[in-house]
Amino acid sequence: MKLSRSTLTLALLAAVAAPAAHAEIALDVIGGSEVSFEGLVQADFYNFDTDGIDYGADSASDLDGKDYLQEMRRAELVLKGKGPGNFEWVLGYDAKDDKFLDANIKYKFGNNANHFFQVGQFKQPGATMEELSSTKNNDFVSKSSITNSLGTPRRVGAQYNYGDNNWALTASYFGRELTRNREHGSGYALRGYWAPINETGNILHFGASYIDKDTDSDGIRLRARPMADLVPTRFVDTGSSLTSAASLNNRTDRASTIGVEGLWVHGPFKLQGEYMSIDVKRTDGLDDFSGNGYYVSGLWNITGETWGYKAGVPTTPLPDDPTKGLWQLGLRYDTIDLTDGAVVGGEMDSITAGVNWYWRSNFKFMLNYAMVKQEKGVLNDDPNVIEARVQFYW
Repeated sequence: MKLSRSTLTLALLAAVAAPAAHAEIALDVIGGSEVSFEGLVQADFYNFDTDGIDYGADSASDLDGKDYLQEMRRAELVLKGKGPGNFEWVLGYDAKDDKFLDANIKYKFGNNANHFFQVGQFKQPGATMEELSSTKNNDFVSKSSITNSLGTPRRVGAQYNYGDNNWALTASYFGRELTRNREHGSGYALRGYWAPINETGNILHFGASYIDKDTDSDGIRLRARPMADLVPTRFVDTGSSLTSAASLNNRTDRASTIGVEGLWVHGPFKLQGEYMSIDVKRTDGLDDFSGNGYYVSGLWNITGETWGYKAGVPTTPLPDDPTKGLWQLGLRYDTIDLTDGAVVGGEMDSITAGVNWYWRSNFKFMLNYAMVKQEKGVLNDDPNVIEARVQFYW
């Protein structure tokens, strides 16, 4: 399924013409369902200072090792419905990546938003807390390496969630991704979290997840971008060979991932961290593979706003003063290790510093500087990346 440029343009014009508002645009009540429309458009720019590797920057490239890339990152169009009764539904599509997003129906038991049954495509509980949070409120331009490499995001399946405002347990069974020729491999996922402190401006959260899945066509490829989402080249990569014992492809049975997470909010400060470990069962007498990674990040709202908390993830507020906006400073350390035995996928460590500006209700501007160190056997590459993002959402 593809949306034409004219369809996307009309949708964006409709959003721009609507009164500026943080919430979605209400459309109509159809069959007892209150239908609304949301959208998210992001454009990214990267400037690489590399040790010689071409990271696929086709927009421009000079001869002194600097690469540039600018491109639209997302163009998400989402219809949502509330009702009839306790039913809710959502249908989302990313016109940039030509794929379906959340596309599911949810039934809430009573008035408890944390007690529901859901069927369709949705973010799996085996994804990271960072992935489960709203994309428009990402703390950094690029999500963490474990989110992009080890987690299992959207799949078609069924899920049951039981809990309250401070805790919940979630279980899901899933299959393939809805869009054709995307991720496959059925499995199940579990997540539990608890917030012993959950007050305005004062939050303490702990969580854990587990996922077990069949590998697609008996193969799995784990790889990590150098903290830049649109770059096609990966230095850290377990490989795609179909026969080599040093590759994970065509020699695997199942993969399981364990994740732990923590969050602390105190006034305008937020500290967040997650760890993931993956174990891949291999066939033909080959040794199993293990990889892992984690990140720790800190954010400071220098304009004084604090975070909320919903469904086990932090929520970002509107600016207290829309004309000045909400200003954030952030720092993150990220690491991933995909080398184990004969499989030399590589290791990557990075430090990212960033500033975010949420202006009024619908605009966000981001500027990051990432210092990346990568090792793969005797090879290494240490790019520094300047990243910028312009975002419009409604």
